[in-house]
Amino acid sequence: MNRIATSLAMAAAILILSGGAGTAETITHFPAAENEAGEGETGDLVIASVTDLDFMRPLIAAFQDTNPGMSVTYIEDTSNILDASVSRACADRRFFADLVISSSIAQQVRLVNSGCAREIESPVLESLPDWAQWRGELIGLTYEPAVMVYNKAAFATAGPPRSRFDLIDLMRQSGSLNARIATYDIEDSGVGYLFAFQDSTEASTWGRLIEGFGRNSVATFCCSADIIDRVADGRAHIGYNVLGSYAQSRADKDPRIGVILPTDYTLVLARAGYIPREARDANAARAFLELALSDRGRTILDGETRLLTPLSGADALARLGGDEEPAFRPIPLTPALLVSLDQAKRARFLSQWRKSVTLPLP
Repeated sequence: MNRIATSLAMAAAILILSGGAGTAETITHFPAAENEAGEGETGDLVIASVTDLDFMRPLIAAFQDTNPGMSVTYIEDTSNILDASVSRACADRRFFADLVISSSIAQQVRLVNSGCAREIESPVLESLPDWAQWRGELIGLTYEPAVMVYNKAAFATAGPPRSRFDLIDLMRQSGSLNARIATYDIEDSGVGYLFAFQDSTEASTWGRLIEGFGRNSVATFCCSADIIDRVADGRAHIGYNVLGSYAQSRADKDPRIGVILPTDYTLVLARAGYIPREARDANAARAFLELALSDRGRTILDGETRLLTPLSGADALARLGGDEEPAFRPIPLTPALLVSLDQAKRARFLSQWRKSVTLPLP
């Protein structure tokens, strides 16, 4: 069996082990190039992630350019399903992926604290700020703000809200935003739940904000792309707490969309990666992480993907903030995130959300 056939068979096995058809949203295989020079790593690197493949393609291509003997299998899924899959694999002590990357960082910290990861053992850890790593096993790869996205035509006269205070005031007005606000379904989206929970601890405006969502019949969705699509075509005028990487990348190509870094504070997420305890190719996984934070990787992440990195993201975002500099608040990779996953606290939080926010179909 040749290398490509072996890798495709392994991908099919991953589907079976992860719970059968429908569990993994997409599996994409990138065959190895011919490696006559014998340079770099060889083998198959399996990455499981919630990141849209289009955002990862340039990094995968750079990795294979450096390691032409490596094929890459990319498993893409939603955060909660991915977390369930990797949690089961960890509990069963079986292989699922060589590298797990997710924006749902509370779930990532829980997995690391449960002994599901191995030490990364790389000098790249020394270059990262303390908030962007945990125990030498989990590292932040990106620097992504939670932004508001707006439809430019809808705000051509008065201009969009620049802060949560502005948004609350606008929601209290004559119904201009009724059924015109979109955000994450925080019961379905791990990153949506994380941003909402962080808002509840960071902002004195939280209660008024979700009451305003309820009065204005906010619509909720699993994913950033769904929110941004509705803002672009005018079905929604505001998208709240959208991942800035997806929003800015889309706005660069779509003149209908504007992006706001809230001036009261802007949450920042570091999409985090770890190498599972049962990884088959930890060396290749480590090489991928090191590439992402190398000069070449930073050029890719700071470029058209707009994922940015913890090493350069603050300066890059400040240039997008306009006249008033945003107050960036990175979310640290620490066990403090586990509070949001406590079952009793989560149940109370979601109950408050449901009581305040109606969830109509779009």
